[in-house]
Amino acid sequence: MDCIAESGIVGIARTIPKSLPAGTDVGTMSLLGYNPSQFHTGRAPIEIAARNIEMKESDWAFRCNFVTIRDGKMESFSAGELDKTESQKFLHRLNEVWSPEENWGLFAGFGYRNLAVYRKGLLFDQSTLTTPPHNITGQPVNEYVPRGAGAEELIRLMQLSEEAFYNCEWNQQLVAEDKPPVTGIWLWGQGKKTKLSRFREKFKMTAAMISAVDLPKGLAKLAGMDVIEVVGATGTVDTNYLAKAEAAVCALSKYDLVVIHVEATDQASHEGNVRGKVKALEEIDRHIVGPLHQALKLTGEHRMMVVPDHATLIRTKTHNAEPVPFAVCGTGIERNSYNLFHELSESESPPILDGHCLISILLNRE
Repeated sequence: MDCIAESGIVGIARTIPKSLPAGTDVGTMSLLGYNPSQFHTGRAPIEIAARNIEMKESDWAFRCNFVTIRDGKMESFSAGELDKTESQKFLHRLNEVWSPEENWGLFAGFGYRNLAVYRKGLLFDQSTLTTPPHNITGQPVNEYVPRGAGAEELIRLMQLSEEAFYNCEWNQQLVAEDKPPVTGIWLWGQGKKTKLSRFREKFKMTAAMISAVDLPKGLAKLAGMDVIEVVGATGTVDTNYLAKAEAAVCALSKYDLVVIHVEATDQASHEGNVRGKVKALEEIDRHIVGPLHQALKLTGEHRMMVVPDHATLIRTKTHNAEPVPFAVCGTGIERNSYNLFHELSESESPPILDGHCLISILLNRE
């Protein structure tokens, strides 16, 4: 990353508009060239798109995390990183108790990340407020339960899940294996159907997305980009970094733009895992950024950008909406005075760019 900074430019960009919450949904939408202030309707509808689930104009989508709440506090927003096999058991149980709920549809996501869709309309509106569970790790949950329109319905379903999972056999097995139990669901990230113009029509370029998690995949599908699946990509710190880079190098023979999204650093930050975050950064640098940079230099004209979609702070274990650094190098890029890729202090910071404008630099559309 420092090599890219030294041979190109380092700057700072606001990927999260001040009116929106910090998150991958907002930040990645910015980086793909779509202004979130215009196009963002919520997090869950983007993940719905990733799963190819049809939404009507009147539907409301919600993220449905399996969580661990003990002594009234959010112990784990992921129920201890519940894997796909374990998650399916709890999802089956939840579907059993939700079967009479004809207004709701429940859908499998990625591991502990599941989805719910309210099909009847009218119950929810812009006053409906929910809180991401990863923002309240270790905090009392009563202060963050849903509020506003439809809140009673969301709380009812969350309580229903607690009853369904209490002392069930799969939780007993998790506890026996010294893993956190799934104490219930947490509903959040609501929104109505998201609509984006086609990336190819907007930028006159073909594009593909490589990611292990649903948000970038959903945004890609909404924008008409292809999604490339990579074996071993997990969305956690143990992901196959090199396989992502190899898939990207291969894809560059077919696409004008390839986007690689890596979730590992975000996941480590939410866990307050300093060593895990440092290791993830090193792995990204060694197995993704380095090989891609070398491969691109052999292809002729090229540009490459490294940028976080948003910050996630170790000390708070939560997302942060402050501007983020970016580094871009390649054909036609004249280097500036910054030689390292890192957060810039106020005294040394260049003008802050709008995040959705960064793609114009990358695609040489200044």
